Amino acid sequence: MRKKKYVVTLTEEERQILHEIIDKGNHCAQEQKRAQALLLAGDSSNYTDNMIAERTSMSYVQIAKIRRRFVEEGFEETLNRKPGSGSSKKLGGADEARLISLVCSPKPEGRLRWSLRLLRDTWSSLSYTEAKMISHETIRRTLKKMNLSLN
Repeated sequence: MRKKKYVVTLTEEERQILHEIIDKGNHCAQEQKRAQALLLAGDSSNYTDNMIAERTSMSYVQIAKIRRRFVEEGFEETLNRKPGSGSSKKLGGADEARLISLVCSPKPEGRLRWSLRLLRDTWSSLSYTEAKMISHETIRRTLKKMNLSLN
């Protein structure tokens, strides 16, 4: 068995907080799973990441990330991880407004309506946008969020 790169060392106070999170049930499921994984990954346990993953219904990769985050960022940051914090929005408010005005503009000559890919190609030719390249999927999600359709 290879040696773990990120070793979780918990204080007695941290262990008590983790037990409270698991026992009280006032926390979201993800936070409870992270707390359980941290307890099992604690330095005194002999659980492997695979065993912890199986016991917490998480993946091996998630357990490894929890270990790394605990060592690099600390106890509080590991527990209170905000959902969806991995990526940022592709279009800001001004670009969303530009996209809506583009969709509401007259349809291109020789076309019955705008298509997502036609909007994407037209968008990349615009010079006054903050996001220079966007995918047709980003356009679709933005239009769906705004309750707009291309019909």
